[in-house]
Amino acid sequence: MDFDHRKGPRRRGEALEEAILRAAVDELTEVGYTAVSMERIAIRARTSKAALYRRWPGRAELIVDAYTRFAAHQVEVPDTGSLRADVIALLRGIADQATPETLHLFFGLLADAGEELRDRIRGRFVAVNPARMVAILERAEDRGEVRPGLSERLRTLPLDLMRVEVLQYGAVADETIESIVDEVFLPLVRP
Repeated sequence: MDFDHRKGPRRRGEALEEAILRAAVDELTEVGYTAVSMERIAIRARTSKAALYRRWPGRAELIVDAYTRFAAHQVEVPDTGSLRADVIALLRGIADQATPETLHLFFGLLADAGEELRDRIRGRFVAVNPARMVAILERAEDRGEVRPGLSERLRTLPLDLMRVEVLQYGAVADETIESIVDEVFLPLVRP
């Protein structure tokens, strides 16, 4: 994988940054987080290591940005017309993203990260955007399926329980998701 970046066309700005981020995702996919190096990413992106270090202080920061830009997929907000079905579909979408590779990446990043980066990682990987649950609950409230004025804790409860399951066990079975919804969440939010 030898390449002299000085012999190729000179890229700058967004074009160079996109090439670096794509190279980082490709490297991550091919070798896994623990084997990713700034040197290999630079070679793949056909640039210098200095170009990487001007933009990111280290591999963890680069990988967080690359993964969230190109590899992480946002779970769509389901709209089945049923609170139960919507919440189960949302939790299933989240569970499907919790692949062994994603969890390996997450824990590797946390091990490499300083406090500031840990906060960014938690914000991007751990803190599930509650707006999706809010949309589901607003529609359910309009249909009379939930009582009005739910606290923020109740609104995010299924997401919080899902996060615990994913971090403790990795894969989450459909039965677990249904149990979270049927045995814990729905009894607390129904009118």
